[in-house]
Amino acid sequence: MVMPSHSTALADHPVLRVPPASPAAAAAYFGASLAFHADVSDVASALAADDDPGFVVLDSRSTASWDQGHIPGAVHLPTALIPEQAAALLDPAVPVVTYCWGPGCNGATRAALALAQQGFQVKEMLGGFEYWVREGFAYETWEGGERRAADPLTAPVDAADCGC
Repeated sequence: MVMPSHSTALADHPVLRVPPASPAAAAAYFGASLAFHADVSDVASALAADDDPGFVVLDSRSTASWDQGHIPGAVHLPTALIPEQAAALLDPAVPVVTYCWGPGCNGATRAALALAQQGFQVKEMLGGFEYWVREGFAYETWEGGERRAADPLTAPVDAADCGC
């Protein structure tokens, strides 16, 4: 009886059908990913500190969405208005972290692209406003401040951070 070779077995494996990248390629890819993305809890932690976080948070959604809820201290600049208004509202020396509704929305990506095209340093906040709320961080609405309990599927219940 002939046993299948290791490479034949991997070829039938749905995860490893395409082999992992080399460690060097993986390091380059994941390093680049961190240069483009920020985590909700990291943004919240930086904003909660007493000193300047070193970046500005930009909500790229509509006014109706902003009124429904937004991150305290965020700048409201809908994506469509970035070409005309970004230079007047943002300091080009300060990095910008964009967000929109959540993982199913690419509005923050479009906003980040528009800002980068104007010369701004920019990152996109993964999870958007949805994960900001789901992780239990305070937010503002047109009626005032609100906060929901953290969803235990997105954030630890009894810890300050996930420890990632």
